Amino acid sequence: MQIARHLSWIVMRAQVFALNLLGLHQQTVDRLRQMQAQRPDDFFVLTTLAHFLGQADQTRAEAITLLERALVQGPESAALHFNLAYLLEQQRRMDEAEVSFRTAIAMDEKLDRAWYGLGLVLIQKGQADDALQALKRNTELQPMSPFGWYQLARLHVDRAEPDLAVAIIRHLQGFEPKVAEQLKRETGLKT
Repeated sequence: MQIARHLSWIVMRAQVFALNLLGLHQQTVDRLRQMQAQRPDDFFVLTTLAHFLGQADQTRAEAITLLERALVQGPESAALHFNLAYLLEQQRRMDEAEVSFRTAIAMDEKLDRAWYGLGLVLIQKGQADDALQALKRNTELQPMSPFGWYQLARLHVDRAEPDLAVAIIRHLQGFEPKVAEQLKRETGLKT
């Protein structure tokens, strides 16, 4: 009996992967819900279902609850703290998002996405100096990603530091010319 249940569980996990691979989002969620009914605290189910539910505004709050439950089992996971922070930021729960981003960073100082997310949260909280530091760290870790550079340039414009923003635009022209042009259009700065 125990072996049959275990094999059934393995089959359901394989079905989740197959359904997802086929792009059958709702069927994947349905299968995960069936699995959740059998094992409500299963780490795979909690995190995978949270991933799918986190993609839609109307189910994001449930995704947050699932990740919080998963963190009870895996509190040392920087990735889980990052995922929770991201969803909290999407729900405009900035104080909680900041704590979760900082927790993720404390666990993995090189988690560039967490530095970026922290920068965005701090911008929204009006903490420009701290946001500047977080975004600088993001660009150090991901120098070829335009996202941190873009936000950093926007922040310099907001802080009335156009020379620093122009320097970033020039930097972006070397590897992301479309982003550089977008910044020039949005800010009115010339290079």
